[in-house]
Amino acid sequence: MGLPNFANRTLYQGDNLPFLQGINSETVDLIATDPPFKKGRDFHATPDSLAAGARFTDRWRWDNDVQPEWMDAIKDDWPKAESVISAAWLTSGADMAAFLCWLGVRLMECRRILKPTGSMYLHIDFTAHAWAKCLMDGIFGRDNFHNEIAWCYRSTSQAKRWFPRKHDAILFYSKGSRWIFNPDAAALREEYILERLPRRINDPARNRGGSGNWRGATEEELTERYAQGKLAPDWWEITFGPNSPERTGYPTQKPLSLYERIIAASSNPGDVVLDPHCGCATTPVAAERLGRQWIGMDLWTGTYQLVLDRLNAEKQIWRPEDVNLVTVPPERDDDADTAAPFLHQIERRRERRPMFSRDEMKAILIGQWTAICWGCGFEPPNADDRFFDLDHNLPKSQGGHNDLDNRAILCRPCNGRKSDTMTIEGLRRANRRDGYWYGSPTIDQRIPIRLAVEWAAQYLERARQQSGSAGNAD
Repeated sequence: MGLPNFANRTLYQGDNLPFLQGINSETVDLIATDPPFKKGRDFHATPDSLAAGARFTDRWRWDNDVQPEWMDAIKDDWPKAESVISAAWLTSGADMAAFLCWLGVRLMECRRILKPTGSMYLHIDFTAHAWAKCLMDGIFGRDNFHNEIAWCYRSTSQAKRWFPRKHDAILFYSKGSRWIFNPDAAALREEYILERLPRRINDPARNRGGSGNWRGATEEELTERYAQGKLAPDWWEITFGPNSPERTGYPTQKPLSLYERIIAASSNPGDVVLDPHCGCATTPVAAERLGRQWIGMDLWTGTYQLVLDRLNAEKQIWRPEDVNLVTVPPERDDDADTAAPFLHQIERRRERRPMFSRDEMKAILIGQWTAICWGCGFEPPNADDRFFDLDHNLPKSQGGHNDLDNRAILCRPCNGRKSDTMTIEGLRRANRRDGYWYGSPTIDQRIPIRLAVEWAAQYLERARQQSGSAGNAD
């Protein structure tokens, strides 16, 4: 596991993505967060409240809110997530795809910074719940999904054409096959049904016929277990009325007891808890009350003061200097891996190189060798490049990297056929074997993979030297 490059009780103020990218890998035990839900409207805090002035926009547009490098990262490192975003575009529109792209690049970093035994709880509602679940499956893995928790609440409703919507979903994932879970924590326990359990305690005959943990228990053991309560199921009815003393006026505030249950379940005292969307500081306050270390992130400039006010009211923090307000992303001092699957690459790329987007690399390679598929030799008329996409020579699963000298141009059928374990040479052999070779034998002389890689390396070296010369001139 990595070494933390952050201090306890740190609040990062600003866009959370640079902060997440700056945290060392495998340094956080639990991420519990309540991001925007893709509601399509603006939120404002209650005037004259503790959170007065807080506001955020939960509207999304592909042309305004998605940066090209986000999709580059998703395509290169998480193709399953890219498939989810593409499907969302087709069925739910570009705005939903924009929201998922914004969320996806942050989930990628969340997975990277979690320890191998870490977990993440993503709070969402019906608006984008189905797509968020698919996105989490693509990034964390379906086998690491453990619960969809329904937080049920009571409030008035004006619904006349559907049932009142009175629950949110909280998706519980672990990073790996081993994770922290504390079923005996007091916050996770609920009372047994009074009408049923006393008869079992007072009736030894019924107890002898019981099953599971109740079989063979003495009356004292039954009484103790009854007093301890049962483990809460995956639906939690936690009331948070408008007159609750916890209310700060923040428009999407959640109750402390909800996040205390999450933190108690999936972390131990002293563990690091992170909330990349901490808003009115519910997660930091809950973590402080339970003796955990915490990190918060939020765009709102008033979050820092609200953290201090709430912790002061809880008699947990008395001095402002106990909470670190940071506006500059931390600098990583680990091996600087990206958020790629399993955080492992056989071949490390430590030297600094000019960075190109996927579109730029595609244009460079097509400009050098025209629009021709490196896998099957297909060459469309008029050198039309719309039929081609960018892929890796050596796949990432075998240590391939994302630089220009490990890139290839493939037609759409070849791009779909090439798996994440097949090299370009392997794809060529498979195409020849199965009769999908459209080029003449001279294709190997026209675009030998070895020469293409050498040319790309030379191109990068020239670009690096020119970049260095420009920097020295400045």
